[in-house]
Amino acid sequence: MGKIITICNQKGGTGKTTSAINIAAFFALLGKKIMLVDLDPQANATSGMGINKHNIQKSTYHVLLEELEIKEILQTTAIANLWLAPSNLDLTGAEVELVGALGREYRLKRALAKERDNFDFILVDSPPSLGLLTINGLCAADSVLIPVQCEYYALEGLTQLTNTVKLVKDNLNPSIFIEGVLLTMADFRTNLTKEVIQEARNYFKDKVYNTVIPRNIRLTEAPSFGKPVALYDKDSLGAQKYEELCKEILGLETQSILEGEA
Repeated sequence: MGKIITICNQKGGTGKTTSAINIAAFFALLGKKIMLVDLDPQANATSGMGINKHNIQKSTYHVLLEELEIKEILQTTAIANLWLAPSNLDLTGAEVELVGALGREYRLKRALAKERDNFDFILVDSPPSLGLLTINGLCAADSVLIPVQCEYYALEGLTQLTNTVKLVKDNLNPSIFIEGVLLTMADFRTNLTKEVIQEARNYFKDKVYNTVIPRNIRLTEAPSFGKPVALYDKDSLGAQKYEELCKEILGLETQSILEGEA
């Protein structure tokens, strides 16, 4: 049975979608069969995988409204073993349309239950909010991965997020746990980055990954070319760090799978 990890932070600009795309890509390059679910109406994970969100006819919106099975919307990507369940702006209406629906928090869980045996990991990119879409992501998940940017207000709002995860655990999904906390956008030249890293480790203890994702121009450029960083610039520091992270999550050795590739 595949593991479902929802990538979540209600604060915008944390590297959430960048992390979702690149973790999915490196998991697939490491031989795992992956589904990436775009649950954000902005559809940045969709466009970041090279798929035009304006041309999407079948999206996660139709899955949440139970009009389509999730396998009916899956699209192939430039990486073997990696499939995308795309999003588009239609998804903005889902929260309103589902507001009176019975079991509305479990729509995604039910949809993924039919497919999880066919994948090693299902990664869910949730929107930067704590609304019904994110709650669906948390109810469907085995665990939640929290990206935290190394900036001044980074840890503000994390109490609210961890409280939300606790409420979901207590009332909707008793088996959910925090998979890990990922520190992103680190600039090791500044004392602020070091302080945020220390504060995060003090608060979350061993839940904080050893791998820290740095600020890296290649990571910010890659989505505009519709590529994960592994395909855009495999030699960049950003690519190296996301590969390290995925190996840390999987408990693998750290020798690069991209070494020697053309």
